[in-house]
Amino acid sequence: MTKDEELHLDRVQQLGCIACRGLGVYSPAEIHHILDGGRRKGHKFVLPLCFPHHRGGGDGSGGFVSRHPYKKRFEHDFGTEDDLLAEVGRLLHERFGD
Repeated sequence: MTKDEELHLDRVQQLGCIACRGLGVYSPAEIHHILDGGRRKGHKFVLPLCFPHHRGGGDGSGGFVSRHPYKKRFEHDFGTEDDLLAEVGRLLHERFGD
């Protein structure tokens, strides 16, 4: 990983969970890599998600919809990964000038 990629991941993580942000709440985030054909697209194609929205939640019946393994339900509730990636880009530009 390059220094530029490390900086990008750090800044994305600082935004907090993009799903919680849509609900009007700040939650610390971990990094979710967007996949293309089962492979990571790269360190610039990432979303900040809290643990429950990333991989620790469920199907939404008991609260959080987790991206893993409920991608279809997650995208129904929060938007596609591409839509969320565009929002992350907008927020990074607004906050850091990226």
